[in-house]
Amino acid sequence: MHCNLINGEWRGGQPAIVNRNPSDLDDVVGEYASAGADDMREAVAAARAAFPAWSRSTPQQRADILDAAGSEILARKIELGTLLAREEGKTLPEAIGEVARAGQIFKFFAGEALRAQGELVDSVRPGVEVLISREPVGVVGLITPWNFPIAIPAWKAAPALAFGNTVVMKPAELVPGSAWALADILQRAGLPAGVFNLVMGSGRVLGPALLDAGIDALSFTGSQATGERLAADCAARGIKVQLEMGGKNPLVVADDAKLEQAVECALNGAFYSTGQRCTASSRLIVCSGIHDQFVGRLMERTAALRVGNALAAETQIGPVASESQLAGNLGYVEQGLAEGASLLCGGERLQLATRGYYQSPALFAGCTPQMAISREEIFGPVAAVLRADDYEHALALANDTPFGLASGICTQSLALATHFRRNSEAGMVMVNLPTAGVDYHVPFGGRKGSSHGPREQGRYAAEFYTTVKTAYIGL
Repeated sequence: MHCNLINGEWRGGQPAIVNRNPSDLDDVVGEYASAGADDMREAVAAARAAFPAWSRSTPQQRADILDAAGSEILARKIELGTLLAREEGKTLPEAIGEVARAGQIFKFFAGEALRAQGELVDSVRPGVEVLISREPVGVVGLITPWNFPIAIPAWKAAPALAFGNTVVMKPAELVPGSAWALADILQRAGLPAGVFNLVMGSGRVLGPALLDAGIDALSFTGSQATGERLAADCAARGIKVQLEMGGKNPLVVADDAKLEQAVECALNGAFYSTGQRCTASSRLIVCSGIHDQFVGRLMERTAALRVGNALAAETQIGPVASESQLAGNLGYVEQGLAEGASLLCGGERLQLATRGYYQSPALFAGCTPQMAISREEIFGPVAAVLRADDYEHALALANDTPFGLASGICTQSLALATHFRRNSEAGMVMVNLPTAGVDYHVPFGGRKGSSHGPREQGRYAAEFYTTVKTAYIGL
């Protein structure tokens, strides 16, 4: 059984989490120890005890450890990608790509550890200098989701460690394998005991225990409902908080869009990774001049997508990650039909050669902004097409959402692209690209109900994982 990592030691726990392959339910990926509230308290105490020494370690020490971890992740990307595909259901090329991204993130933040900067400022008073510096926040709790089992743990843990914080990570119960592999790599890269702790198990038990144990900051990626509860709990305890809570992302297709390019952006954004991305294009807002041609071509391409085992070379769309997620997806398909949308293709559970959570990608047309499939985050391969009278109407529809993570537009007009970039109410805007797919060295985050707190990734990660100190020095 794979154990929890607490204070540099691998600790068992009961009952075990049985990690099954959503492509083949007869394939057990592994068994992982399930921790309790006492284990979480021990992990936070270990992180607290390790913080003074780690926060004062040299930037070179932190950089060397993160660089070594990144190198091992990259060297093992096929092995770790296969593990990720087996436990989460991404196709093998997508899974290997995610692992490579995790390795690149660690290497990027190895460099950031060496690039810590401050400011020396003249005071308005004579004989006084002002020194502005950044210091680590302290003990940081990380709660990570199941849809990116190694990339999201990497983009939270790497900056936390680079800037001198100690970490307690609680991965999603559904996908403990990739998180355990990451913890093992960090442990062997040379992290001192207690600097990084992995606590696996039920979120209902471990989430409250993490907050009660006295952490200084919490970074969470998950559902909006859970994020809102955590925000209130953190505010009551004075815990610094960063939340990423999903999206209902629009892709606008203007009348002048290149048809095949727009269809490819929609297909990728809506259905790749089985639609299980917070940046997925779940709302396709198509101007009337190109609407019928676009919908007809997208329906052809969607119906031709090959759904299958994540490890099979011919598979384009893997399984849904869990039985409950599949049931939710199919429920939204039924709701879309009940509300009057036209199901052009897909939306069925598939019975394939292996027992798995397979669903054909669902494409709806004739959708209105009030329909649940147009407003609520489904987190599966379900896309809703909304017809817009013109670009202005399309922009209004795109912004008519409580979320604001990503948005996109397909157009050949520089004027439209510029106007959309400036007026889209989203944290990330794509032009002639899928809404899903971002770089690791620039900020990630949204507006409205999608995000709360400082941005993740790139040098902007310092805003969350450090605190600013201003020192006045009399000369």
